Amino acid sequence: MQGLTKRWLFRPGLETPPKLRQSSIIPLIDRVFRARGLDGAEMVRQFCQPKLTDLHDPQLLPNIDLAASKLVETIRSGKNLVIFGDYDVDGIAGTAILYHVIKAVAPEANLITYVPHRLEEGYGLSSHALRQLRNDGADLVISVDCGITAVEPALVAKEIGLELIITDHHCPPEDENDLPDALAIVHPSIKGSDYPFSDLCGAGVAFKLAWHFATTWCNSKRVGESLQKTLLDMLPLAALGTIADVVPLVGENRTITMFGLRWIKQTPIAGLKALIEVSGLMDDNIDSEKVGFILAPRLNACGRMGHAADALRLLTTSQGEEAVTIAQQLTQLNRKRQKTQRDIVDHAIRLVEDSGMANDDCRMIVLAHESWHRGVIGIVCSRLVEKFGRPTILLQNENGICKGSARSIDGYSIHQALLSCNEYLLTYGGHDAAAGLTLESAKLNAFTQAISQHAKANITDEQLIPAINIDCDAQLAEIDLATTKQIAALSPFGRANPKPAIRVQKTTIAEAPKQIGSNGKHLSLRLRQDDSNSRSTLRAVWWNAGNLASDLAAGMHIDVVIEPKINVWNGRTSVEGELKDVRLCDV
Repeated sequence: MQGLTKRWLFRPGLETPPKLRQSSIIPLIDRVFRARGLDGAEMVRQFCQPKLTDLHDPQLLPNIDLAASKLVETIRSGKNLVIFGDYDVDGIAGTAILYHVIKAVAPEANLITYVPHRLEEGYGLSSHALRQLRNDGADLVISVDCGITAVEPALVAKEIGLELIITDHHCPPEDENDLPDALAIVHPSIKGSDYPFSDLCGAGVAFKLAWHFATTWCNSKRVGESLQKTLLDMLPLAALGTIADVVPLVGENRTITMFGLRWIKQTPIAGLKALIEVSGLMDDNIDSEKVGFILAPRLNACGRMGHAADALRLLTTSQGEEAVTIAQQLTQLNRKRQKTQRDIVDHAIRLVEDSGMANDDCRMIVLAHESWHRGVIGIVCSRLVEKFGRPTILLQNENGICKGSARSIDGYSIHQALLSCNEYLLTYGGHDAAAGLTLESAKLNAFTQAISQHAKANITDEQLIPAINIDCDAQLAEIDLATTKQIAALSPFGRANPKPAIRVQKTTIAEAPKQIGSNGKHLSLRLRQDDSNSRSTLRAVWWNAGNLASDLAAGMHIDVVIEPKINVWNGRTSVEGELKDVRLCDV
């Protein structure tokens, strides 16, 4: 099935989409549940109403006993501990989780946090940083959201007598002999792991370690009420990392996120509360979209445009006016980031089009430029993937070295692609959807050719056309307020749990399409569907499709894919559709 702009696919496992005549037999909400693999009352309960008891025992994580025991030993012996986090939201949130839980049981612990400068130090554990921390008196360093490929830094730590624990979730080396030689590696999917859920983010792994550290400290599976509350107070931070790192919002990620969002406005963390207030969200329902588009970009902007240490301070030690000031600074930095991002997006789009990388025979976009801000090009990669439907690698070329980011499309692992070309790379790491990399400028052309060939051999023509995964068919009359509220119970939405998309066949455009928004950027349609009993109508908005207004007209018959939405305006609640695509049809 092909719409105007996308491929239409029914979800895997839904081999025969429900026919329209089945609408009276199987309610729409049940068809949506079945499309999501939720067959039966208990499965629906676990998904829509998870319990904290659904979370897996952290003791199942490999090496977590050793890591927790070493933390307890280090703190009780008065030695110096450093939590070394990544500079993105996931790493900052995970670092803050460990910090707060350790300080809750041992307020006088010799504990500091460290996050590298994105531009000056680069990603992850570095030999230079570990040497400096050892010189400053560190006895134990524990990484958060980084370190799984830090072979050389781990060797350096051993040489200088610095104990190292690694906690991470990024793709581990295929050969376990290539893992860093650390005291302990806590990772849900290293070889030999029996952990039942492999998709935790870095903050999720840190939360599990903090939990197990607390029970190890207390020498009991049950901790006191005060410490239990501290652990629960960490769930909003774990939810921030889970949403911002775009890991699948299923399984225990979903449980963490649901409870974290539920409690986020009641957080006792002064900096997080200040960020929510400065962002104007105290009176709003904070869902995954508001985290992804409002809170997380502010925290990330600090690391992209300045030093992430400020964002980390916001989530750990800041209080009162200092917390408000930092939150305001992050908002200003985010505006600066947005302007820089727009400029690079426009420039990169011109280069893609001029170079022919948008042509049908091209499967991969690889671009480098000396003027691009390295802290922003990862987001620009995502924008180019959305526009051109191709994996994208963008690099800042400076002083003979190219450093940058990669983003991919569904079904193509960018991590595996980089692995296949690792002879050209100095460093790389990440996962299927996103990665970072460094290479010598002299090898850029050879690398571009090699990875482009890999993409050409592994990406089909069909994969270049963005796809919509459709949950089921429906009649327009079924998309009512009660059903739409039931569908909302599937939130929080995100990767692996997108908003439900419903196909409605043989609708009629009831009136001339209207271009709305600034410069007519968006499109508003009034849809009508007649059946033997009634005539149903629904307003639908198609974002960023104003340019298609001339292709559609009143009276046309179209199939549509829509996401049902609840719209509240001037005290009136109604149902609208967010159009994802349309297809002309014959009645």
